[in-house]
Amino acid sequence: MGSLVLEKITARAIQATKRIVLPESQDIRVLQAAQEITRLGYAHVILLGSRQKIEANAVEHGVCLAGVEVINPAEDPATETYIERLFQLRKAKGLTRERAADLLKAPVYYGGQVVADGRADGMVAGSMCPTADTIRSSLWSVGTAEGCRTVSSCSLMQTIVPEIGVDGAIIFADTGVVPEPTVEQLSDIAIHAGECCRALLDTEPRVAMLSFSTKGSAHSPSVQAVIDATKLAQTKRPDMKIDGELQLDAAVIPEIAKAKAGASDVAGKANVLVFPSLSVGNICYKIVERLGKATALGPLLLGLAKPINDLSRGCSAEDIVLIAAITAVQADALDKVQS
Repeated sequence: MGSLVLEKITARAIQATKRIVLPESQDIRVLQAAQEITRLGYAHVILLGSRQKIEANAVEHGVCLAGVEVINPAEDPATETYIERLFQLRKAKGLTRERAADLLKAPVYYGGQVVADGRADGMVAGSMCPTADTIRSSLWSVGTAEGCRTVSSCSLMQTIVPEIGVDGAIIFADTGVVPEPTVEQLSDIAIHAGECCRALLDTEPRVAMLSFSTKGSAHSPSVQAVIDATKLAQTKRPDMKIDGELQLDAAVIPEIAKAKAGASDVAGKANVLVFPSLSVGNICYKIVERLGKATALGPLLLGLAKPINDLSRGCSAEDIVLIAAITAVQADALDKVQS
């Protein structure tokens, strides 16, 4: 993603000086990313595992880990505290203390506790573990943001159409988590995708709730769900520009917006697109990426109390570097909101 947007994100990451944990240190791509993140100054990197094994693997593959912190859960004084915390959180659901200890042997679960404990500002995981484990680790460590009951995701799309979004960059949601969102969930997705837009694109979000209908041009239960979710999101966040239901062309093309949508703060100039289902969102982001020659970063997790982001198991070291920079910027934005 060679773009002005990415240059701004990485410059902000450098200024933020955040601590990002990369738990899957047995993956050489993670070690390569740790080296590059440190070299570029995007974040202070924390790896999990045996320092001896990590350094031996790094030497074997020609990776320099100077300046990278290593936490070994087998020797970490906080391990017992993390086990007890997880046990207390989940014991009502049948989790035993022994099972909590076993879970925390998995790096992604331990990494979540490191973030919850404030030793790291965010986590990037998933190069070796499934998305379900990354999400579960997040919920059982940092939990959801205040007032949010929905964990969802978005993708940052850098398109080749500079007049769209911010220099061609636009947020798609949900692209990876909630298959058939309820009205309540869809409203949460809209709000948190808007907040992600503000954090990453450094601009006021204009959130379009997409459908195959624009302002009553068609009727169906799925259209009504988008209408209801739009109204609910507007009620929850009257300060955020959210409009729907809108067809894609009415959301991003001013001339079509005038003809189809009338007066709107969003139509024709949306920088966040909220899809009515995961099927639609996931298919659309891959079409835009593969056929439209866009670059897709994500899915980035939304709705969490602290930034934890998922990776595709087919990711490259470069992908990890960029997601780490994004996570650092998200952490910095969260600090500014809370201060």
